[in-house]
Amino acid sequence: MTSTAFRSTRPVAGEFLPYFGIYIDKVPDGDVADSMSKQLPITLALIKPLSEADGDKRYAPDKWSIREIIGHIIDAERIFVYRALRFARADSTPVAGFDENSYVKNAPFSKVSLANLADEFEHVRRATIHFFSNLDEDAMSRRGTSNNHEISVRALAWILTGHEIHHVKVINERYLNS
Repeated sequence: MTSTAFRSTRPVAGEFLPYFGIYIDKVPDGDVADSMSKQLPITLALIKPLSEADGDKRYAPDKWSIREIIGHIIDAERIFVYRALRFARADSTPVAGFDENSYVKNAPFSKVSLANLADEFEHVRRATIHFFSNLDEDAMSRRGTSNNHEISVRALAWILTGHEIHHVKVINERYLNS
């Protein structure tokens, strides 16, 4: 295996809850940190041209706005990376889950400009890329307990990458009809 081939190894059953397979399956084969890097300009190209009015669009009354989806992607990425950091550093303390709906409900996303959210996403994603790019194979293989279930650091990298792919697709298909 080359020095980075371990980042190209797709997580397997037992490294994550089956539910997360919906995200992992969306990630293209190859180095997951490279996939994150390739996603960044695509997501920014989606967000930056949107008007502030676009940011408030909902495809149904009970659904998040585009602004809230972007904020959710940012929040979830921070949480997944926090979990990965803990487990990569061999911290065996279990980590609690989080209620994504409560996070969105209690966040100020509706008052944050899309330009600011795009900038925040870019900074968070660049930090995420650096974090995963600097992990070795042992760290990526470590596991911890999150929300009462075992998960690997590698799976967290693939999940957060697929999570973004999922939400970008939702914005394109349900909000922008692209």
